[in-house]
Amino acid sequence: MDRKDFLKQTGLIGASVLLLNRCQMFSPTKTTTKENQAVSIEKPNGKEDIFQYIQRKKGAFDRVLYKQILGSANEFKEGDQTIKVAATSPSSRLHARELLGNTSLKNLNQHPVYEDDLFKFIQNSTLPDETIQDWTINDLKTFVLSKPEEEINMIMPSLSSDIIACLVKLMTNKELIQISQKVFNPLPDSKIGSKGYMGARVQPNSPTDNIEDISWQVFNAWSYAVGDVVLGTNPVSSNPTSVAKVEAALLDIIQTFQLGTTIPNCVLSHVDVQAEVENMHPGTTGIWFQSIAGTVKANKTFDVTIDKMLQYASERNGQFGFYAETGQGADLTNGHSEGFDMVMHESRKYGFLRGLKYKINEIKKDNNSWVHVNDVAGFIGPEVFKSKEQLVRCCLEDTVMGKLHGLTIGLDICSTLHMDINLEDLDWCIEQVIPANPAYLMALPTKNDPMLSYLTTAFSNHVKIRDQFGYRVNDAMWDFFKHIEVIDELGNPTKHFGDPIWVYYKYQKAKGDGRSYEIITEEGQACIDRIEKRGVSIAQGYGENPWDLEPKLDTKVHQLYEDAKISLWTEMSSEFIQTIPAAYPIITQAQNRKDYVYHPATGERLSESSIDKLKRLKNTWGSSAPDIQIIISDGLNVRALQDTGHLQPYLTELIQGITEYGFSLSEQHLVITHGRVRAGYACGEHLFGTSKHVNKYHGIIHIIGERPGSGHHNFSAYVSVASTDLWHKKGGVDHDITRVISGISDTALKPQEAAKETMTLIDNLFKSQHSKQQVS
Repeated sequence: MDRKDFLKQTGLIGASVLLLNRCQMFSPTKTTTKENQAVSIEKPNGKEDIFQYIQRKKGAFDRVLYKQILGSANEFKEGDQTIKVAATSPSSRLHARELLGNTSLKNLNQHPVYEDDLFKFIQNSTLPDETIQDWTINDLKTFVLSKPEEEINMIMPSLSSDIIACLVKLMTNKELIQISQKVFNPLPDSKIGSKGYMGARVQPNSPTDNIEDISWQVFNAWSYAVGDVVLGTNPVSSNPTSVAKVEAALLDIIQTFQLGTTIPNCVLSHVDVQAEVENMHPGTTGIWFQSIAGTVKANKTFDVTIDKMLQYASERNGQFGFYAETGQGADLTNGHSEGFDMVMHESRKYGFLRGLKYKINEIKKDNNSWVHVNDVAGFIGPEVFKSKEQLVRCCLEDTVMGKLHGLTIGLDICSTLHMDINLEDLDWCIEQVIPANPAYLMALPTKNDPMLSYLTTAFSNHVKIRDQFGYRVNDAMWDFFKHIEVIDELGNPTKHFGDPIWVYYKYQKAKGDGRSYEIITEEGQACIDRIEKRGVSIAQGYGENPWDLEPKLDTKVHQLYEDAKISLWTEMSSEFIQTIPAAYPIITQAQNRKDYVYHPATGERLSESSIDKLKRLKNTWGSSAPDIQIIISDGLNVRALQDTGHLQPYLTELIQGITEYGFSLSEQHLVITHGRVRAGYACGEHLFGTSKHVNKYHGIIHIIGERPGSGHHNFSAYVSVASTDLWHKKGGVDHDITRVISGISDTALKPQEAAKETMTLIDNLFKSQHSKQQVS
């Protein structure tokens, strides 16, 4: 079956995938220093603590060994192994835990693994309590396991982020669940985050920011009585005008149903963009979103500073404050591990948000703002952790750490399509994690996100969780679901359950639409037909049980998953490279496809032979380097380039546009096998970088096959423009100055149109750089 037949069979006609502001999973960590090599942790002498052990082994305090002991106390994960802080054996792990358990809170607080302004901010927002400082971590563990919630709440504000991280390292999964089942931080004036409640963030993503796609996924969620925490869309475009349009659409649904104080809208663009939209259209943004990291340097990747977030916190004086997203491994994959483990990085993110929450409370002089965090546990990839067991462990650790920080914490129990976790594995993970009672989960029509192309929780999962575990939905929204008649007074599904057209009908009636049910129903079905042709699934009805996905839709989801796996493991052929005009083949340090997928850092670094080839190419230019270099990489889906009607029409239109805009172009197109986004930056460094201060700017257009999963085989174009001195600085050009045109294929954003958009983008970037130069 060819791709177009596959698309027809699965009902997919148009889609696009993935944007730069959430593609950090393609960006592995930097290599560690030679001195930071894994060591075996020996058995402690009696009640020896970490610092006595280090003194005995090294003769003085040694920060590298300190980080290794703390990391070795963790359950094994690939990310910790990458930076050489994972335990080398089960016995090393046991010994590290014994040492940590014997160590006092005071000594740990006095020896931070890493100090920066974020660490100081967290410490300053941690309340001092001398009565617990002489406790060991074992004492603390005994306390939280044996004492009731009221007593745990009393010490929580005095637990630093590092102490909380150390605590969870010593706990079994069963103990983590035990703690999580008795610590709850509900959102003010709601039941979200309360014991026995399980909420949902509706994630109505569209590959093209199509308002119809987005709105109908909300109707879809509510038809299953799912969605009470936030209507949160991941945008393809972060253009303020586009973001404002999506915000307005979500707010319209909320206001039409008179839910303005029950659930907020949110577009997960950068917080700067949300603030700009709010200034443009006051009162239209709901809760403000931002991804946050565990160090100052890592936050810089998100263009976030402490001062910026404090300033925005001072502006959040309404009911809805901040919605943060985190995830173990994000700092590591962005090259900011700083040599310490992922659990401690994650805990510091919660400490950051706790401090921001305190700031909002201080300004408002109360504690009634919604501030919560979503742990996107499995979104990074196999370089962080690979197995379903590790995903469960991560979710449990993070839930407990969030709760002990006094935060309302939800989970995205998810996996990327290049992890060894399939659709059925994800169901198993959900069942293992849900007893810990996180505040909420993600909610989509199916497990497959149509825009981000990863696996997460479907509406049907929520229905099953409610039946299996007895969890409830926020009372105000449950009353609303009764009001729109998708459930009856006893909470049982009605004949309208799983019928998004019925919710659309109720929406139109709430707007005063006087048309008949039949006419509105016909209009609704036409909407669904258009949406599904764009590659966005709408769930209707159910299988044998209310929590079973409708059989045809279930088959479609499995077909998409299998197509994604084929795409992921397809190699770029030499025959295809020969079809690319003026191809100049180079390779990265990845030894093969498996090495590339499971060790992403290898796909960022160019091989020595390739660096030599780039030097030879640069020498042919002499003193006349071209304005633009085209780079083509296989990425995670080379079929996106190899499919008929994809790369060639895009290249033809792009090259013509470069000429028409008056830019000079390299006569050779770099073609990278096993290349990732940062491999393109490396090419730019070797070709355009010079230590001489020259008022000259150069750009790269990096064409790369993106993450599979939608069935459309989309590719993207990453565009970077920088000065020669910035190109000369290793790592100077990164995601923060790069822009992307995504979702390019013959069944989504047409290649010819994408090429025109690329030219408009690169022209604007060159003009912007020249404008900055004139100002300076």
